[in-house]
This record gives sequence, C-alpha cells and structure tokens, in this order.
Amino acid sequence: MAVEENVFISGRVSIVTPVYNGEQHLSGMLDAVLGQTYPWIEMILVDDGSMDGTVAVAESYRGKFAARGYEYRIVQASHRNASGAINQGLPYVTGEYLAWPDSDDVLEPESVEKRVCFLEKHPGYTCVRSLSYYFDAQTGERCQKADEQRGDLSREELFWDVLESRTFVCCGCYLLKSACFFAIYPKRQIPEYDVGQNFQMLLPYLYQYKCPTLQEELYGVAVRTGSHSRTELTRKQEEKKYADYEKLVDDIARICQIGDRASLDRLTCWKAGRRYRIALKYRNWRDVRMALRSLRACGALRVGDVVKELLWAFFMNGWVKEKLYPLYCRMLGREG
Repeated sequence: MAVEENVFISGRVSIVTPVYNGEQHLSGMLDAVLGQTYPWIEMILVDDGSMDGTVAVAESYRGKFAARGYEYRIVQASHRNASGAINQGLPYVTGEYLAWPDSDDVLEPESVEKRVCFLEKHPGYTCVRSLSYYFDAQTGERCQKADEQRGDLSREELFWDVLESRTFVCCGCYLLKSACFFAIYPKRQIPEYDVGQNFQMLLPYLYQYKCPTLQEELYGVAVRTGSHSRTELTRKQEEKKYADYEKLVDDIARICQIGDRASLDRLTCWKAGRRYRIALKYRNWRDVRMALRSLRACGALRVGDVVKELLWAFFMNGWVKEKLYPLYCRMLGREG
C-alpha cells in the first residue's frame, strides 16, 4: 500500500522510474541499479500502460532484486505520460533520498553512493547532481549531444539556469532529500502535462534549495533513434507542447509563490522567446510580431534588435530561409 505519512527510512534511496514499451531496453537500467555499490535502494518501477513485454521483463527481475537485498515494486497503470506515471510511483517512496532516472539510461556503479556520501558529508545541502555522458543505444559507444549545456558548474542556485537552458536538466543526475521534496508536494503529486516530468520535479525544488555539482560523469544517457524525445512532431503537436510548457511554468510559479516583478518579467520573457521561435519556425508572422512586442516590453530586446528580427522574419522565407535558418539558429545558440 502507498505510504500515508512523510516518514522516511534513513539512508534508503528511492528510485522511481517510469517506463513505456521498454521491453528492449529496460534490462540495462535494472542491471545498472542492481550493480550499484550503495546497499540501501528501493526500486519503484512504474509501467505506463506498455503494450509490449515490458511487464514480463520487469517481473523477471524480482528474484534478482530480492537476492541483492533491494526493495522492488512494480506499479502498473493505464497509459498517460511520464509525469502521470511518476505520480503513480511517488506515493510509494519511503527512502530518505529520491532519484528518478529514465528507463533506457544507466547509472555508473558508484553513482548513488557518491551522491549520498556527498550529502551525508555536507548536511547543509539537500540536493546534489553529477554530470552525465551520452552513448549510442545500439553500439554502446559514447557520443556527443550538442544541444545541451553544462554551464557554470560552480553555480549552486540553478532555478533560472535550468529554466533558461543554461545548464542541464538530465533527470538521473539529481538526488534530492525526500522530506524536502514532499514538503513542496505534500499530496505526492506533481503537475501532470505531456511534456515530461523534469521541470515539475526539479524547478520548485531548485527555487528553494542550492544544488552543487559533482564533476564526475556518473549517469549515462542513451541516444536512441525514434525515441520519444527525438520523434518528429507535427506543427499542431509542437504548438501544443509549447503551450503546455507555458501552462506548466505558470503552475510552477504558483507553487514557488513567485511574485516579485523582476522574476515575473523574466518568466514573461521566457515565454515570449519560445513563442517567437515557434512562430518563426512556422512563419506565423502575426505571432512573430506579437512575441517581439512582448520581448521588447519586458526588456529582452532593444529597438534595433526588434527591427533586425522583423526584417529576418519577413524576408527570410522560401528556399533562402530553409537553407539559412538552421545555420542562423546555431550561430545564436537557439533551437532550430
């Protein structure tokens, strides 16, 4: 049965992992958990209504987890999305610490132990993260992911850095104190949107607490052709995704009780910048103009910048735009 009170077992690490149609890759994550050098782990695997053999693979690991001395729970739910699946697992968390790696990624053997040891040696912190590396899911060879920034690794106040994409979100890198996390979410439910779960899990926490970085690559991220994060979206799907992110960030602002004018303006700029990019991508000139006005109003653009952006928006179209726009985005460090 689900835990009713926020009483946590000292030293235990709860790992909550959602999985959907993970028959072909789930074993890698489960083997990595079993290979941890840390002795007190609770694995909570949430099947998000898979239609393949995911549950059978998960069930085959019961004996292995029992032999390792780790708690192991499989939660089966109807298909929703990653945040909905996480919500199915959070009520069962009993550990002092909380992590939520993806089902197709891997943890280095000392990943959990090194992060727990850091928090035990530095009781002033309630959160720590490591670095990640990327590997080809087919060959196992390491590869690069150019569109993610590590940022200034000495920084510990990461709310804006994560929101504004100046540092990485990479879920399996973070380890949080469960008591602090569930003080933010006493009902053990995060906002549910079809845009993943990491903003909900991280941003309200990072708004309150500092998070130092262990500069070791302790988490491996699988790069897989055709994965959910790499699936090409239609225009309608992409516009909905952008709109959902705005609603989610508004929810997060309410959770954090963000009320000062400077921060609210910064959030407005964040949303306007995203609206501009999606409008420009699909040549929606009316929305381009509106987004630029918003950016100008919140101080993100000077008059000269607005003129240059509008000239680009109106004249870079057709063949020229198709050829030069991706290069333009790369030069400016924008999403293409």
